[in-house]
Amino acid sequence: MSLNIVEKIDDLVKVRNVLISVSNKNRLDKFIPELIKLNPDIKILSTGGTFIKIQEILGNASESYLTQVSDYTGQPETQGGLVKTLDFKIYLGLLTETYNDSHQQDIKRTDSVPIDMVVVNLYPFKETIMKKDVTLEEARGNIDIGGPCMIRASAKNFIRVASVVDPEDYETVVSALKANSGKTTLELRYDLSKKAFEHTAGYDRAISNYIASGSFKETVLPCYNLK
Repeated sequence: MSLNIVEKIDDLVKVRNVLISVSNKNRLDKFIPELIKLNPDIKILSTGGTFIKIQEILGNASESYLTQVSDYTGQPETQGGLVKTLDFKIYLGLLTETYNDSHQQDIKRTDSVPIDMVVVNLYPFKETIMKKDVTLEEARGNIDIGGPCMIRASAKNFIRVASVVDPEDYETVVSALKANSGKTTLELRYDLSKKAFEHTAGYDRAISNYIASGSFKETVLPCYNLK
């Protein structure tokens, strides 16, 4: 099996399609309008509570920019939002490479779009387990699946995609876009990927430590009624 070795990429990538799904919604009210101002043709994919928040921010203009991920993929969210973004069209859009003809054919075949920026942060697992008397089930429910997958995919493909995991970086991203006519630079994408991988690594370590700290008899059995 031959490896897919990338030899040609773009330094500057226009941000045309953005996927936004965040637990921490701070600063979205400033970040979203700035993205639109920089590129009036931008399209935003979003889910659940983030979709509602962006609707509130954009008001009547939301129809021009905002699409639910479920409408894009053709797959409705599962009960309680258990599965929202784990879809072929999403990951094709995140991982596709600009100068790979096969990837571009797949994009066309599936009526997908390349996703140029991912703005994702994760369920508040650390905050949840710090609460007094938190149960295993409460902790388990705050283990994010789709979020880390999107962060990892976008960070892996830093040659084209910007992975933004921290609201503190919104201003930096906007400044870079302003300086480059609405485009990200390879240097910015690479720096963001470093932070993205550190973000998911810390998240996984917190989960691992929590699970390892409990015992089957004292932690698991009291939480569930076995049949």
